[in-house]
Amino acid sequence: MFIDRVEIEVQAGRGGDGVVSFRREKYVPKGGPDGGDGGRGGSVIIRVDPQLSTLLDLRYRNVVRAGNGRHGQGKKMTGRSGADEVIRVPAGTVVHEIGSGRIIADLTGEEQELVVARGGRGGKGNARFATPTLRAPRKAIPGEAGETKRLRLELKLIADVGLVGLPNAGKSTLLSVISAARPEIAAYPFTTLTPHLGIVRAGAYETFVAADIPGLIEGASQGRGLGHQFLRHVERTRVLAILIESIDDTPADTMQTLLRELERYNPALLARPRLIVRTKNDLGGERWDGEDLRISAATGENVDRLVGIMYETVRDSPAPPLERHSGGSAGEPGAEDAGANEADWAWAFDEDGDE
Repeated sequence: MFIDRVEIEVQAGRGGDGVVSFRREKYVPKGGPDGGDGGRGGSVIIRVDPQLSTLLDLRYRNVVRAGNGRHGQGKKMTGRSGADEVIRVPAGTVVHEIGSGRIIADLTGEEQELVVARGGRGGKGNARFATPTLRAPRKAIPGEAGETKRLRLELKLIADVGLVGLPNAGKSTLLSVISAARPEIAAYPFTTLTPHLGIVRAGAYETFVAADIPGLIEGASQGRGLGHQFLRHVERTRVLAILIESIDDTPADTMQTLLRELERYNPALLARPRLIVRTKNDLGGERWDGEDLRISAATGENVDRLVGIMYETVRDSPAPPLERHSGGSAGEPGAEDAGANEADWAWAFDEDGDE
């Protein structure tokens, strides 16, 4: 099952309490305070796992909790720190904070990770408060509560070429021909219900990744049809391949419909390099001045040539910047703070347990 959007609550662990304790040993007078500090609470960490391609593991996991820190003990022993909880996600996952709508991080690198909820500090034991004038302090500090947040995780597939078109434009068929991907293919609209990725070989050592995006229709950016659910996956692509059937009597109108929906979702998409491909050329149809190439996935006509053009265009096109656009259908919260990154959550303890 392909899941590309989930909402979860993350709860970091509470820090352990410091304790009040005094050293009491036979033949050791004036033992003094020896209460230890509490352990740090565990943090919740999101980490990229290259083996994952969906957020399915989080589909039914509404709350993610890290471990609590242990309380301090006598003999100045510090309590054990709580266990961190690691959430594994596929590359291309965007982390939003629900409520503010700001983007906390855009995780695209392999093994990249981010602390999204930090554990509470452990409290200080009474040994910390001993002074020459206060030799028997009976004071200790309880541990701090860990952070709690509501997060929305959105997956945006990372591909070099995005296949975009109306339902039944031949996107799935083309992807199945140029790669080992096997999307569902049938002679009716909206056959493809989830995006598919395929690795395309353009030469002995040259490859690129193509993504089949479920069909767009007029009004998709406002929630019509299925395309609005998957428009976010287009944002990662370097090149857009606009697929229009050769038997389409109004290719210019179809082209404008597709570009209009892309622009409504994210205007930056119109700046991406794009190829206009007329599919199903074996069925005939009039030529249009705006097209770059005519192909037939059924007969193989011009398919190898298209793969070569796609590879050259990808090679000459820079990777798109990390998106800070929230996108989606009307009514979804936007990204108010686009500059948030891992530094917002950076934190550390010194040797004495202070921040």
